[in-house]
Amino acid sequence: MNREVWAEAIGSFFLFCTVIGSGIMAEQLAGGNVAVALLGNTVATGAMLFVLIAMLGPLSGAHFNPAVTLVFRLRGDLSSRTALRLVAGQLAGGIPGVWAAHLMFNQPIVQLSTKARTGPGQWTGEFIATFGLVFVILGTIRHRPQAVPASVALYIVAAYWFTSSTSFANPAITLARALSNTFAGIAPTDVPAFIAAQLAGALAALAAGRAIFAQQEPAA
Repeated sequence: MNREVWAEAIGSFFLFCTVIGSGIMAEQLAGGNVAVALLGNTVATGAMLFVLIAMLGPLSGAHFNPAVTLVFRLRGDLSSRTALRLVAGQLAGGIPGVWAAHLMFNQPIVQLSTKARTGPGQWTGEFIATFGLVFVILGTIRHRPQAVPASVALYIVAAYWFTSSTSFANPAITLARALSNTFAGIAPTDVPAFIAAQLAGALAALAAGRAIFAQQEPAA
C-alpha cells in the first residue's frame, strides 16, 4: 500500500476505535444517563477527528469516509483507482478498529448489533448530517483550508446532537458499527437505508458546493 492508503487505514482504525470505545466507556460510566453517555461519545470523536485530520490530511486528505472520497472523485481530484484504494484502506483499517475496541473492553470481538435505527426521521437525519459534513469540507477547503481540522471536528460534535441519527455521516463507519452490539451500534438490516441517505446527502452537497463555492472568473 502507498502512503495515502496507509494514512486512510490508520486514521480509520483510530477513528472507528474511538467511536466504539468511547461509546462503551461512556455507557459504563454514565449510570444509565443516555445524554451523558452521548456527550462522552461526542467529545472523544470530535477530539480524535481534529487530531487525525491535522496529522494525516497532508498525506491522504484524511477522508476516512467513502462518501467524502466519492465527492472528491466526482470533482476530479482523484482517479477512480485512487478512490477505490482509499475506500479499501478505510474499511481495512476501520473494521479492526472496532474489534480492537471490543478487545480493550473485554467484549466478544466479533459481534452483530441489534440496535434498531430506522424510519424517515433517522434517514432524514443522515441525509442532513452528510450534506452538512461535505458542505463544510468543500467550503472550508475553498476559503480557509487551514481550518479544515477544526471545522470538521466541530461540525461532527454539533451534528451528534442536532440530528436524529446522531450523525453517522459515513458509509464505512455505518458498516463497521453494525459489527458492534454496543452504544454506537446499528442493526445490519438498517445499514442500507442509512448508506443510501448518506450518499444522497453527499451528492446534494457536491451540487450545492459547485453552485456556491465555485471559483469565480476574474473580471474582464
